[in-house]
Amino acid sequence: MKPVKLILMRHGESIWNKLNLFTGWVDVPLSAQGVQEAIQGGEKIKDIPIDVVFVSSLVRAQTTAVLAMLNHSSKKVLVFQPHDKKMQEWGVIYSSHTKEGTIPVYSSWHLNERMYGELQGLNKDETRKKFGEEQVHIWRRSYDVAPPNGESLKDTAQRTIPYFKEKIMPLILAGKNIFISAHGNSLRSIVMHLDNLSPQEVVKLEIPTGEPIIYEFDKNLWKKI
Repeated sequence: MKPVKLILMRHGESIWNKLNLFTGWVDVPLSAQGVQEAIQGGEKIKDIPIDVVFVSSLVRAQTTAVLAMLNHSSKKVLVFQPHDKKMQEWGVIYSSHTKEGTIPVYSSWHLNERMYGELQGLNKDETRKKFGEEQVHIWRRSYDVAPPNGESLKDTAQRTIPYFKEKIMPLILAGKNIFISAHGNSLRSIVMHLDNLSPQEVVKLEIPTGEPIIYEFDKNLWKKI
């Protein structure tokens, strides 16, 4: 079997990224720059065949996936897979020819950004003035310290990595190329798993917005390309 590709992409800049606000699970859209980042990121993967797309339940990751695939060489259409019973009953494609021209998209909260608790919606600079630079740095960059009533990176990994293993890895083992559009911290935890990073190493990892990270899976080994 030929090597399988896995593409990870953090969503483009959101409006709250632009405003320097903690976002977490608040469902805000992309900024104008974020739209451009998503499209430009898509240009770098447009010739890589993609079989299945996974996104978080947040609109900024979903929009990024759609924009990144706009100019894909396959010309296939992304079709978001239904969650509720009515959509499953009524959102059926009855043409096999049409269905062949689509790529299924699965969304899950397991791929959402780290939940920032009581920091969500706060300005990052003002939060540093209130709580101190060191405390905010610990909340943002430590592995197992969570902000008030929020998640640590460790907490995020405990939902993201099992989802990757249970839902995404079987498709990769079946030879499917996968594109995941998600968030800085959910993707950091996946990269931690793929690259066997320690908690000390992963806290130094930065995932830029709109920049695809491409892995190849061959002979049970992951290699970043």
